[in-house]
Amino acid sequence: MSTVYSALRKPLVLGDKTLNDVTEDVCRNIEGRPSGLWWAGFLTSGAIAGLGVSVILYQIYTGIGTWGLNKTVQWGFDITNFVFWIGIGHAGTLISAVLFLFRQKWRTSINRSAEAMTLFAVICALIFPLIHMGRPWIGAIWIAPYPNLRGPLWVNIRSPLLWDVFAISTYFTISLVFWYIGLIPDLATVRDRAKHWVRKLFYGTLSLGWRGSVRHWNHYETTYMIFAGMATPLVFSVHTIVSMDFATSVIPGWHTTIFPPYFVAGAIFSGFAMVLTLLLIARRTMNLKDYITQDHLENMGKIILLTGSLVGCAYGTEFFIAWYSGSLYEGYAFINRATGPFAWSYWIMVSCNVISPQVLWFRKLRRSPMVLFVMSIFVNIGMWFERFVIIVTSLHRDYLPSSWAHYYPTWVELLTLLGTFGIFFFLFFCFIRLLPGIAIGEVKGVLSFGRGHKAHGHEAKPATNAEVSHA
Repeated sequence: MSTVYSALRKPLVLGDKTLNDVTEDVCRNIEGRPSGLWWAGFLTSGAIAGLGVSVILYQIYTGIGTWGLNKTVQWGFDITNFVFWIGIGHAGTLISAVLFLFRQKWRTSINRSAEAMTLFAVICALIFPLIHMGRPWIGAIWIAPYPNLRGPLWVNIRSPLLWDVFAISTYFTISLVFWYIGLIPDLATVRDRAKHWVRKLFYGTLSLGWRGSVRHWNHYETTYMIFAGMATPLVFSVHTIVSMDFATSVIPGWHTTIFPPYFVAGAIFSGFAMVLTLLLIARRTMNLKDYITQDHLENMGKIILLTGSLVGCAYGTEFFIAWYSGSLYEGYAFINRATGPFAWSYWIMVSCNVISPQVLWFRKLRRSPMVLFVMSIFVNIGMWFERFVIIVTSLHRDYLPSSWAHYYPTWVELLTLLGTFGIFFFLFFCFIRLLPGIAIGEVKGVLSFGRGHKAHGHEAKPATNAEVSHA
């Protein structure tokens, strides 16, 4: 019976891999020479990252007067980029924690890269609040709740901007620890294979003395489950709190109760699109087609289609509520988005976020890496413009027509945005070269999934922890 049931399911790893094959395939990308495609991506992203760091240092030295802000539009590219990168980081924790708790075995080949993407995206997001402080070496102390000589002056706990600090710092800390715990068994595998003493020292230090004993595996699985439970509510709470930066104001277009679920759905939507972009790059440059299969890509495409539909529903709901509320200001804010000076950005957002994912209704296109890659790029562009539309179009025409103003980003803002993408991809290329991009231990645990028989006609059985550790 179990053989028939197994035959009805597709394997999660192709090529009839053995336990040793998994170790060899993943470690080859760390131990061998990098491919030409990897060098091209690494050097290109490194050059862009260097340009971005230079522009960021220039802003800190010169001041935020280098931005194109004015008295009406006081938030522009800086907050747009901040919210965009925070949203990008959500899919990593969702794939790792939520899908783990729901026992979705197909996550095992993609969770490691998704977790790393979360950390890199949050690092890129944190750049913008630091720049926005003007003098971060002074401004940072004003968000730290510590007794001081200023008397009874503490942080304003009622401000949603302070909620961002606590929520995002907690999210980053939990995600970092969760990611590192999952790495420990694989770091020990690389340590045991290392031949040079520098590599042995590096990976041996990071593996924390892991030996693969039953006691180690029991502690590991218990800790992993606990952190998955801690990280799951953060997926929904962090971007909810970010949405409160807007929803608690009285600006037309912001003051709406739909923002928390709307922002969470949008964050998962954009996050999965970026994960798909990265995995398709890693799949090509690191030769991981047997592990990141078309079934993995199709499952991710289904989630993107679902969350994209939720985002499209939210767009329509916003217009309906603006009309149904009877508020002159609220109604005009949304009419201005679709027909005003920034209408081009609104229709780019709708085209990329609502129209482009519709190709995923067709299974053949949903399983095409090229179609998925192009679609994921469109979604990334559309979700950036969504944040731009929400922020700029709600500010540039406020209650008084006499104070209306246009917003023109400067070259500094454009290069900063480009630089953060360079930093993000540079960190990712470093990651897949230095650390196992595939969770070796977890993939070995699902090798028998979908396989009816092993060699010699014996029925396939899941690999035990001892077998995984030994291999």
